Amino acid sequence: MTRYVVWGASWLFILVVLVTPPALVLTEALKDGLAASLATLSDPDAQSAIWLTLRVSAVAVTLNTVFGILAAWVLVKFRFPGRQFLQILVELPLSISPVVSGLVWLLLFGAQGWFGPLLERWNIHIAFAVPGIILATLFVTLPYVVRTVMPVMEVQGRDAEEAAVLAGAGFLQVLWHVTLPGVRGALLSGVLLTTARALGEFGAVSVVSGHIPGETETMPLHIENLYNGYQSVAAFTMAALLALMAMSAVLLRSAPDWIARLQEKKA
Repeated sequence: MTRYVVWGASWLFILVVLVTPPALVLTEALKDGLAASLATLSDPDAQSAIWLTLRVSAVAVTLNTVFGILAAWVLVKFRFPGRQFLQILVELPLSISPVVSGLVWLLLFGAQGWFGPLLERWNIHIAFAVPGIILATLFVTLPYVVRTVMPVMEVQGRDAEEAAVLAGAGFLQVLWHVTLPGVRGALLSGVLLTTARALGEFGAVSVVSGHIPGETETMPLHIENLYNGYQSVAAFTMAALLALMAMSAVLLRSAPDWIARLQEKKA
């Protein structure tokens, strides 16, 4: 009896917390019909927000994937002074409010910031421009690849890598042919989590972007702008598209497991 109560309570929680919000968003987006919803996406500011979000996410995911692999490899494979401190720094974005991180970037690169006036002389704009959005997104998405890859690398050990080095392989050869194949599943998981997080980032980007429609307004910021302007159908349509993009990334995370199960059944 207890098992069924727990089972029912779990599904009720999932239904209320995870299923209901996306369903309500989709319902509101389609309340005037599919054609009306799709028409809102043809707005130039909406298209600019979509493309900017995709560009920023692509840059952030690429850089954090490279950094995440190298950082995880260094933290797992070597013991050195300051290793624990470096691990804490990597996890720092998880404990700091994104709004605070956005304010830090403004302090550094804003017009009245530490480096802002110097950059202005060279006509380099970071705050209230796309580079600032990329920096803010990089910061908040930094830990995901590192934290998903590290446990698998720890289990992997160093024997195969040491054997490859003795056989004459260089660093890049060891990393590409020995280390990465063993962490492929965890790496994919980290990349997809990073993608989902980058697509939906609001707090840090809101602070550092300046909310300039058509220039520095990402999809989450555009949704807020539309909703505050009483354009509910447009806001919920954009929200539905953003949710679909983020959920697709998360669902792809489970794709290797589904493929493996199908192969097991066929075998």
